[in-house]
Amino acid sequence: MNENYVVEMLGISKAFSGVTVLNGVDLRLRKGSVHALVGENGAGKSTLMKILTGMYADYGGKIVLEGKEVRFGSERDALQTGIAIVAQELTPITELTIAENIFLGREPQSRLKGVISYRRLFDQTKELMSALGLGYDPRTKMKELSVAETQMVEIIKAISRQSKIIVMDEPTSALTNTETEYLFRQIDALKEQGIAIVFISHKFDEIFRICDTVTVLRDGKFIGTHAIGELTEDKIVAMMVGREITDIYPPLGEPDEPVAFEVRSLTRRGEYEDVSFRVRQGEIVGIAGIMGAGRTEVARSIFGLDRPDAGSLILMGREVTIRNPEQAIRLGIAMASEDRKNLGFVGVRSIKDNIALPNMDIFSRWAFILKNKLNDQAKAISGSLAVKASSLDMPVSQLSGGNQQKVVLAKWLVRQIKLLILDEPTRGIDIGAKAEIYKLMRDLARQGIPILMISSELPEVIGMSHRVLVMAEGRIQGELQRGEATQESIMKLIVNAKKEA
Repeated sequence: MNENYVVEMLGISKAFSGVTVLNGVDLRLRKGSVHALVGENGAGKSTLMKILTGMYADYGGKIVLEGKEVRFGSERDALQTGIAIVAQELTPITELTIAENIFLGREPQSRLKGVISYRRLFDQTKELMSALGLGYDPRTKMKELSVAETQMVEIIKAISRQSKIIVMDEPTSALTNTETEYLFRQIDALKEQGIAIVFISHKFDEIFRICDTVTVLRDGKFIGTHAIGELTEDKIVAMMVGREITDIYPPLGEPDEPVAFEVRSLTRRGEYEDVSFRVRQGEIVGIAGIMGAGRTEVARSIFGLDRPDAGSLILMGREVTIRNPEQAIRLGIAMASEDRKNLGFVGVRSIKDNIALPNMDIFSRWAFILKNKLNDQAKAISGSLAVKASSLDMPVSQLSGGNQQKVVLAKWLVRQIKLLILDEPTRGIDIGAKAEIYKLMRDLARQGIPILMISSELPEVIGMSHRVLVMAEGRIQGELQRGEATQESIMKLIVNAKKEA
């Protein structure tokens, strides 16, 4: 045991139902460092971390914690030794307050045995938040918080346990740029305290910004560990996928001239105002902007999830009124939500069921499901999208993030699509799956399908758009042609809008 390591995971192996998902993986964490754990979805990152945090007790290999071999029987065992995790899927108790969630199971007691001292509970939470520079009211119920605020509370909970090791799984996926920078400052402070952090992310800019060391997994195997200074983005990608992805963004063809969809002066008070734009057939129009700019809110109104206060929608030259998603679907408008797990699919249902659910007008007659038609079309569309699954009866929750996104698209592509809205189409998926989604988008555009893409990743917006609309403060601040769009030109429009607001 090297005294500089707070923990060593040596030769870790794990199998489910005879299928090996980890095979001889090593991971060594130094005190006071941030260690990136990267790999494609399905590479074994989450399984490895579930072993470290006590969720899986049955595995091969050994864990050495501060010089002593340990084997955790539960998450509680790991927590008691100072190992905490901030999971990607947040599971707060929404009816309890911030303070009750942070100190759940370790509430300060009053003089009466078994009675919680709420005064001390709220005071301790307030002190903790004050030390971290946050102004949340400890008495606020979790259900009243945004996703970003909820994520910050989960991070605070891990910090409050005085953990030696904190695992952060995609911690910035729902954070604004400001919140992300705040998190990074907190991570720097934790490093100063000697805490080791495992940082799982698909965002290379974050990895190079905050991490000291990178370990790469591929197909459940250990590929290598390197200091961040020894690596480039291209080298990490090559280690992850076993090949170089020299140009992740495929060349886009020229869109057709006819306008397929038009938004005129769309307004929803308090969210966006006087939004107008056009999308031509076969064109990918990207909408860039920071969280809160109004991008998703516009998409929700187009799809009938929210009613606008004013404005009009023109589809294929005809003004349409969309009061609900069912009307949007029947008109040929499809939307892949940014919240894939809650709004994009039903995880406990099969691939085939998810394809059928929004398309029962196609796959049923007189209340009977046309099983042969469903089987044939589900098989054909899943095959064309290269969905990787053992069968079409496999629950979607068991697929990787990239394949889940393919199922979200598959359920729409059995229809005749006149407008496809993609909100954060590659959020939480790995570089290899991103490349597949980008090629699919390119192919759909070449078939003449107009695509409206919302993305917070500027390289993605620039690389996959014929035109870029920049939103800030609820308005479109400018339009950039493919050759004009750069990170600098986009950010300039956003910054100028904030100065004028």
